[in-house]
Amino acid sequence: MTGSQKWVLELSEVSKVYSPARRPSVTALAGVDLRLLPGDLRVICGPSGSGKSTLLLCAGGLLRPSLGKVLLQGIDLYSLNAAERAECRARRIGFVFQQFHLIPFLDIKANILVGALPGGPDAALRQRADWLIERFGLQERVKHPVSELSVGERQRVALARGLLFQPPLLLADEPTGNLDEANANIVMQALQEFAEAGGSVLLVTHNRQLENAETLRLVQGQFVS
Repeated sequence: MTGSQKWVLELSEVSKVYSPARRPSVTALAGVDLRLLPGDLRVICGPSGSGKSTLLLCAGGLLRPSLGKVLLQGIDLYSLNAAERAECRARRIGFVFQQFHLIPFLDIKANILVGALPGGPDAALRQRADWLIERFGLQERVKHPVSELSVGERQRVALARGLLFQPPLLLADEPTGNLDEANANIVMQALQEFAEAGGSVLLVTHNRQLENAETLRLVQGQFVS
């Protein structure tokens, strides 16, 4: 592959300015450049309010930047219409959020497979869901609604849901923020395995313990050394 197509994710001069009515504008991102190759696990670290979540939302096709481009496998996400962008997100991006965003009255497997709607999961997706349930040690709780699960179990369900379609890109927003050490290690090991298998991971956190050689620091919407 040549040019931008070799990158799984490419952000070029991405800025995001919020302009609430009758209040001063707020610049959440200011000309951010970021590129991920297959196999990259990139950590974005910074304090609250530094623009981490805004960066993740822009990268995931959920928040249109004020300026700049976001390319996913060479596709300009914000040149797509809403339906096309939603389809691209569904098949090419996995999301793992700190607040999980699970459906509390559904059981584990139903929550993992919910992204397969409206067409419904085929046999291969159901089989993969079963594998992920076993991979994350959730077999004994599989029939329980997620409202009955522990925080660590819910995060594992959310991670399994993000991995269901084996997307090229996984976006993780504070995935260990609410977890004890044991569950945090399970989540980080899974993310590292995903990257080692050729996936790309973009993880944002304020936890300095998650920093590694690929860490970028974000302060006031800009990367700093």
